[in-house]
Amino acid sequence: MQVTEVKSKTGLPRHFLNTQDWSWSELCALLDHARELKENPIQPLLNGKSVALVFFNPSLRTRASFDIGATQLGGHAVVLEPGGSSWEMAFGEGEVMDGAAEEHAKEAARVLSKYCDIIALRAFPKFRDWSVDRRDLVLTAFATHASVPVINMETITHPCQELAHLMALREYFGTDDLKGKKYVLTWTYHPKPLNTAVANSAAMIATRAGMDVTLLCPDERYLLDERYMGFATQNAEDTGGSFEVSHDIEAAYDGADIVYAKSWGAIPFFGNWEAEKPIRDANKHFIVDEQKMARTNNACFSHCLPARRNIKATDAVMDSPNSLIIEEAENRLHVQKALMTTVAGTKV
Repeated sequence: MQVTEVKSKTGLPRHFLNTQDWSWSELCALLDHARELKENPIQPLLNGKSVALVFFNPSLRTRASFDIGATQLGGHAVVLEPGGSSWEMAFGEGEVMDGAAEEHAKEAARVLSKYCDIIALRAFPKFRDWSVDRRDLVLTAFATHASVPVINMETITHPCQELAHLMALREYFGTDDLKGKKYVLTWTYHPKPLNTAVANSAAMIATRAGMDVTLLCPDERYLLDERYMGFATQNAEDTGGSFEVSHDIEAAYDGADIVYAKSWGAIPFFGNWEAEKPIRDANKHFIVDEQKMARTNNACFSHCLPARRNIKATDAVMDSPNSLIIEEAENRLHVQKALMTTVAGTKV
């Protein structure tokens, strides 16, 4: 299924599905607007507007920040949980709905478009078959059938987290120009295989910003999907930065300016996680600790949250003055407010 451009109620054809679909100048304009809204948070920019927040998976920061953000701008958010507080859904073209799903996304997206000015959704992969998950069927179905802007609140990428992360880095370094910074995106241990979304997004936004990016992971089985490896490589070429892969912890940390930690499941093991477990368990030493951070150029540290303390990173790292975890989380509120006003056509 191909995503087709649709006209929103404001005449805008833009969804926000992936930052790669937006120009660098457009992303920077979003961040500039977020900075303004951080300084003046209560504005009537969504007065009379409604936002459908569709959650197929649990959330803390995403749900709270979108809901509160809409309220601070004078709008109204309605939270829907398919399979919980609303009907279970189907997404496939020509699907015979003889299972648990009572509603198809074709109807759900079009009906919500009649009620709301924006639809935002969160839908994680199923973790059974990456060849299916990488098609991002839930997001694609809504983007195809909605007649209002659709925002990705995290599927196989997490573009809102990207913006919050970049905003936090700009604030920390006191400049919008991060070119030449050594950025380490490090895999970390987690007892369960997790989504690659944040890692995909971090690789994309750091290379869009012209940084020298190192993807640190245990071995080649933990590389990201070729689509996102390709985006990162092309971005680095376009911006004059760099993108490389390392399995050497000490070399990767040496001289780093930024350390961003995330765990993710190895794509070759989708649907066969028991076989991955011994590999994962053998790499607990990828934890971000004081010894590794001491090798850096007094680097800042961040993580998208939630993060298991003393599993992904030690207390000392997470509570360090160089830790941006809370600042990045706060910025979710501001960038999403800027995003909602932009796609709704109410930005001033």
